[in-house]
Amino acid sequence: MPELPEVETVMRGLAPALEGQTIASAEIRRPNLRFPFPDNFTERLTNKKILHLERRAKYILAYLDDDSIWLSHLGMTGRFSVFVDGENGQNLADFYFQSGSTDAGNGKHDHFMITLKNGTKVVYTDPRRFGIMDLFPAGQVQSHKLLANIGVEPLGNGLNAAYLAGQFMTKKAPLKAALLDQKYIAGLGNIYVCEALFRAGLSPLAKASTLATRGKENQKGEILVRKIRDCLTEAIKAGGSTLKDYVGADGNEGSFQQRFDVYDRENETCKNENCTGTIKRIVQSGRSTFYCPKCQK
Repeated sequence: MPELPEVETVMRGLAPALEGQTIASAEIRRPNLRFPFPDNFTERLTNKKILHLERRAKYILAYLDDDSIWLSHLGMTGRFSVFVDGENGQNLADFYFQSGSTDAGNGKHDHFMITLKNGTKVVYTDPRRFGIMDLFPAGQVQSHKLLANIGVEPLGNGLNAAYLAGQFMTKKAPLKAALLDQKYIAGLGNIYVCEALFRAGLSPLAKASTLATRGKENQKGEILVRKIRDCLTEAIKAGGSTLKDYVGADGNEGSFQQRFDVYDRENETCKNENCTGTIKRIVQSGRSTFYCPKCQK
């Protein structure tokens, strides 16, 4: 499933094509994805101007000029593609776009499409149909059922050692499980938790409470916050990680998987200099955890 860097990459790829543009028409090809499309979805989108896009956790939010928000979640296999008409397309950033809009939206798994007034088409494709779309008043963004209980953004100022200490000081759950809990940190997924814990030298099996000392932040938490931000920032610059289905809005795969230190490297040698350890894979809460038992204690 795409994680924060992948969703951020898709959002940044869509923004030059969508922001400031008006939706001329919208079309759905089936009644549902993971959930049914909102009532009158296409009619409510038509003739609306897209003011700006932002990411919240693993959701893409498009703010419209009627004070509503079009929410999208990619699920496991969802993707957006942007097709620019050769005559009408604006030269915003050619590398974001695919040319030749005549074939846009005709694929077997193309379930939703909007056409902008400048001729650009944006197609949502989802073979497994685990994605989500919704449309709701902007005033409900904090209370929306999918967004209300999400924690701080890991790239924002809200994530710091003091925050982790306060949230985790009484938690006996493994550190890996606590970091994946979206009510504490928004959008942080399995790949990047594994990578950040390795860089921080922390065991995924340690209790989450080890990030606090007598109820206060400690050096472990400070290092972990820094490594989380480093991993996410590097992954965004690399266009995310492609393991199976993920591609950006430009159709290109991410490349951060080429830099994995532990994820998907079971039985391979640890990359830390002077370490003779071997990467181990275990299962925690139904998810694969990769780590070096010698480096991460």
